Amino acid sequence: MLQIDDTLVTLDLVENYFHCDLDSCLGACCIEGDAGAPLTEEEYEKLCDLLPEVYPLLTPAAQRVIEEQGPGYYDEEGDLVTSIVDGRDCVFTTYAPGGKCLCALEKAHRDGKIPFFKPESCHLYPVRLKKYTGFTAVNLHHWKICKCAEILGRKKGIRAYQFLKQPLINKFGREWYDELEKTAEEYLKQKEEGKIK
Repeated sequence: MLQIDDTLVTLDLVENYFHCDLDSCLGACCIEGDAGAPLTEEEYEKLCDLLPEVYPLLTPAAQRVIEEQGPGYYDEEGDLVTSIVDGRDCVFTTYAPGGKCLCALEKAHRDGKIPFFKPESCHLYPVRLKKYTGFTAVNLHHWKICKCAEILGRKKGIRAYQFLKQPLINKFGREWYDELEKTAEEYLKQKEEGKIK
């Protein structure tokens, strides 16, 4: 682990290559899994406020789910997550030609309709944050559907922390990211020289 301010960063974020490959996975992270994307209470409130702008972009099935239970719910572990359709798709999933999944929230944001980009857990993915007393763990989530992203990242020579530069800056700030980058480069250099096993 690397300590940056009050965070502990997994070495996986520095060592592993990663670059989303939407053409290969078709956005599977929006439709796979056993629950929706993690939300904060504040994000849930934002989603409720922004629904009128996003609602027309959603599928009829997603609209029905939102009418019944809202844009989020508490899963079996007691975590607040986005609502899902048929036990699978996030309610904010839309489909482009060819079956590629896109986020209705991101589309509305890019079109200038809403100020909110997407939930932090989606923007940071595959990073997952876990808060503890006194520090936050910054972990890299490994999921088989992202294997193509690891392959593309290796091909492009892009590490996970580099691919997630902007989301990490948005979450922790520029100074935090600059320190992570500096520490990561030194760590990788020492590992390449055999000083770290």
